[in-house]
Amino acid sequence: MEWHRQQEALEEDVRTYVLQRVDLSRDVSDEELLEMIQNRICALSEEIHLTIDRRLEIQRRVFHSLRKLDILEDLLSDETITEIMINGPDHIFIEKDGMIYESGYHFTSREKLEDVIQRIAGANNKMANETHPIIDTRLSDGSRVNIVLPPIAVDYPVISIRKFPDDYITMAKLMEYESVSQEVCDFICKLVKAGYNIFVSGGTGSGKTTFLNAMAEYIPSGERVVTIEDSAELNMISIQNLVRLEARDATMEGKYEISIRELLRASLRMRPDRIIVGECRGAEALEMLQAFNTGHDGSFSTGHANSARDMISRLETMVLMSGEIPIVSVRSQIASAVDVIIHLGRLRDGSRKLLEITEVNGLRNNEVQLSILYKFRETSYDGRIRGVWERIGNLENTEKLQRAGLEL
Repeated sequence: MEWHRQQEALEEDVRTYVLQRVDLSRDVSDEELLEMIQNRICALSEEIHLTIDRRLEIQRRVFHSLRKLDILEDLLSDETITEIMINGPDHIFIEKDGMIYESGYHFTSREKLEDVIQRIAGANNKMANETHPIIDTRLSDGSRVNIVLPPIAVDYPVISIRKFPDDYITMAKLMEYESVSQEVCDFICKLVKAGYNIFVSGGTGSGKTTFLNAMAEYIPSGERVVTIEDSAELNMISIQNLVRLEARDATMEGKYEISIRELLRASLRMRPDRIIVGECRGAEALEMLQAFNTGHDGSFSTGHANSARDMISRLETMVLMSGEIPIVSVRSQIASAVDVIIHLGRLRDGSRKLLEITEVNGLRNNEVQLSILYKFRETSYDGRIRGVWERIGNLENTEKLQRAGLEL
């Protein structure tokens, strides 16, 4: 603890030394900045004995605080961390293996935290102020970032960072993680190749975006795919003919906003074979269903829900947000647009698994009919949940499979 306090004092000394000597009239290169940092550390080493490791640690932390994202750089470089939650300058939590821990890191001041927020927002031409207190953006490595500022965040600025794996997550890797079985993967592969419209549902952090990326490897080569997102996260490296569209927030004057709804309408003129909407969370659900219904078989989307049945209810609510539409018409749109719902979940051991595959079987008595095809059943628990995926029912709508020349 004594070294920790001493280290913070030394870092502040080096930081002050550098800032007093930086020529603000020109851009200072990383090399020049590092040279100034090293010169000051060498001078301090003559007064205080510092090991090489401690010198390098001070150098790294000061450089990150001046040129990058300060203490966040250490957390972002840790591949075992999947989520970073910053509740003000003094409380930073991380998620590892599905469990949340306090990181032990903190910002030196609230001003330093606010400076990092401006760097994150500015890197993607986003505004972060009282007029725009909620910001959705991403880091250069693709990590998803949500920022909420006062007065919306009552006590202090809040940042939530969702990290994505450096390695491309395939269905094979999901099988290694026991998130899905070989039989279920083979089933999903045929659904994707045959052009079934698939909706992926699940709670926060259940792995919907990762699963969507993994499913894309089954899309036949040669097809043109358009992805539409609030903040670009999908990284479908297996698709050559790929167009990625990202929504844009309004300026301070309330101008130049490009919504998901507008992007969906624009995508229909891009000659897509498939349209993939990263996440449906509002009135754009109507355009998404219409796109699914206008010849773009094999399209995907995701949404937050506790079950496949709840996802149907949420879709109804989202479509009704776009205007006064008879509920029967809404349900008819859903029943004809969505073929299959894949529901994911995070279990009590922190693992993420496919919990259910459900077929949408049309409309009966003005209600959307669902039938479960596969369901995960827990068989044992030894600190980690073990289980099997049971086949519950058979796919009723096999027309697309037959047209594609495939059999289950």
